[in-house]
Amino acid sequence: MDLHIFLIQVLNSVQYGLLLFLVASGLTLIFGIMGVINLAHGSFYMLGAYAAFTLTSLTGNLFVAIALGVVVAVVFGYVLEWVFVSFIYERNHLQQVLLTYGLILVFEELRSLIVGDDVHGVPVPASLSASIPLGSTMTYPAYNLFMSAACLVIAAALFALLRYTRLGMMIRAGASNREMVRSLGIDIGMLFRVVFALGVALAAFAGMVAAPSSSVYPGMGNQVLILCFVVVVIGGIGSVPGALVAALLIGFVDTFGKVFLPDYAGAFVYLLMAIVLVWRPEGLFRETTA
Repeated sequence: MDLHIFLIQVLNSVQYGLLLFLVASGLTLIFGIMGVINLAHGSFYMLGAYAAFTLTSLTGNLFVAIALGVVVAVVFGYVLEWVFVSFIYERNHLQQVLLTYGLILVFEELRSLIVGDDVHGVPVPASLSASIPLGSTMTYPAYNLFMSAACLVIAAALFALLRYTRLGMMIRAGASNREMVRSLGIDIGMLFRVVFALGVALAAFAGMVAAPSSSVYPGMGNQVLILCFVVVVIGGIGSVPGALVAALLIGFVDTFGKVFLPDYAGAFVYLLMAIVLVWRPEGLFRETTA
């Protein structure tokens, strides 16, 4: 493997890891703070991709579609938590799994009725359709660099939100001791609603920015969901920094595994999880949230 090919694979690994982090960070917030096992989280990624396809078709501009889609995702997540999820906090995990799995079936059926079961593509914006030369023969799509940059900006904003804002302080306090937060007069129900809406928006945003670089197809959130749970387990439940480190590790392991041993690449991700769990059963990071 020459230097240019190695560099391309490194860029692919980082881009994949950052995209996976956006989805997994929402899942680890919902799981770690609210205690809800949300099997429907991968569906939010799929819905984001379909939102990008639909809104881009209507507006003719991917960036406008993403901006509108994020707003819709926040409202959708807020309403979904209010109508369904808020009733299962005190229920056992089996009931949480049944409800969120039922939401997967509902989302898939609604997607089929509204958009159909065909595979769709989202065009790359003309301003990002060029390729960056790497050496004399290799190039790298400019849109993929945009994806990585967008994910980095959102990740930095998320860390700043959790670490330096009043909302972030309440989220971290609610994760540590929700009864104490409630006794201080903070509406814990409203806080959970905001956290859930944030998690939905992160997953939907990841689906929207990923749509032009891959096909939009039914069930595309299922594989992402499995990998997100692996990220949460490796990084530590509720740890956003842990989710970032774990997602990047998985990005490199999966990408380079497909290059060197493609037949076994899928097993390497789970082998990594097994090694981490043997070494640190609580995950790489012990602290909750940021």
